[in-house]
Amino acid sequence: MVQRSLPARWRANFLTGFFLVLPAVISFAVIKWMFGTISSVTDVLLFFLPKDVTHSDNGKGPVLWYWSLVALIIAVLLISLVGRLARNYFGRKLLVWTDSLMMNIPLFNKVYAAIKQVNEAFSSGGKNSFKTVVMVEFPREGMYSVGFLTSEQQHHDTFKTKEKIVCVFIPTTPNPTSGFMVLVPEESVRRLDMSVADGVKYIVSLGSISPEPLPEPKRHE
Repeated sequence: MVQRSLPARWRANFLTGFFLVLPAVISFAVIKWMFGTISSVTDVLLFFLPKDVTHSDNGKGPVLWYWSLVALIIAVLLISLVGRLARNYFGRKLLVWTDSLMMNIPLFNKVYAAIKQVNEAFSSGGKNSFKTVVMVEFPREGMYSVGFLTSEQQHHDTFKTKEKIVCVFIPTTPNPTSGFMVLVPEESVRRLDMSVADGVKYIVSLGSISPEPLPEPKRHE
C-alpha cells in the first residue's frame, strides 16, 4: 500500500471535515442573517426604552442582542394579537378600517397595495400559487432550470403573444430568495413529479440532494 505524503493526508482530512461541518456553518449563517434582518425591523418596538439601556456604548452602539430578542418576542405577541382580533367581528371591522386608511395614504398606498396582492396570492391557498415545481429551458435553449409555477392566468392578448404563456419563478442557488421571473409558453413547461419542499432542497443543495417522486394518490375501490 502506497503511503501518502503529509500534505496529501492533510488535504484529505481537511476536505472531509469541511464537507461535514459545511451544513452546520451554512445553517448558523442563515439563522444569523434572518435574525439580523428581522431585528432591524423589530428593534423599533423598543422605542419606549432609553437607548443607553438597549444599546451598547451608552446608547451610541448597536442594539444589544438580548434586547433584539426581547423585541422579536414582542413582535410575535403583537402579530398573535392581530390574528386573534381578526377572528372576531369587531377585530375584523378594525382591520378593514386600518386597511382603508393605508390605501388612502399617497405614495405609501402604491407599495402597500402591491405587497398586499403578492401576499394574498401566496397565502390564499390557490392551486397555482407557488405550488408546482417545473422545468423550463433557461437561460438559453438546450439548458434547463428548475423553477416554480406562480401563475397560469397570463392572458396572451395582454403580452401580444400568439400562445398562452405562464409565469415561472426561477430561484438562484444556493440562495433561493432571489431569482428570475420568466414568461414561458405553456406547452414549453415541464411539470415535475416533486413537492415544493423537495424542489427547494434540490436548489439549495446545488442539485446534490435528489428529490423523491410524489406518492401516487390512493385509489378508492
